[in-house]
Amino acid sequence: MNKRVQEERSKMKTGKEIIGGPLIINGRQLTLSKAVRAGDFIFLTGQVPMKDGAPMTEGTIEEQTRVCIELIRETLKDAGCSLNDVVKSMVWLKNRDDFPGFNSVYGEYFCEGPPARSALVCDFLINIKVEIECTAYKPEN
Repeated sequence: MNKRVQEERSKMKTGKEIIGGPLIINGRQLTLSKAVRAGDFIFLTGQVPMKDGAPMTEGTIEEQTRVCIELIRETLKDAGCSLNDVVKSMVWLKNRDDFPGFNSVYGEYFCEGPPARSALVCDFLINIKVEIECTAYKPEN
């Protein structure tokens, strides 16, 4: 766990803790947190595929899924967690036909003891193929 996270946790005995710095997309700071710790749970904002500070509007579903999960891994690390601590994920796909490709990559990362998961097909506010939101559980002992 990095020193900044430890210092923030020692200051906050109750309530919520913001994880990670500001979320900036296309040079604009968004009004949301990358993640929030509430007790033993860490709630991550839905992760879209990003490249060089902008949404990744090109690439296959497999490439975009891999980028999303790697970014999730980075945020979890900031919270002192790993992918093994994820207990629930919510997935949105732009196209139903992308599910097999998504599921194949997802299964590489969550092959043993995978988290509970829900998935939907929907239209996005930006031109991407996938968004993944997750919740991790990591007691603060």
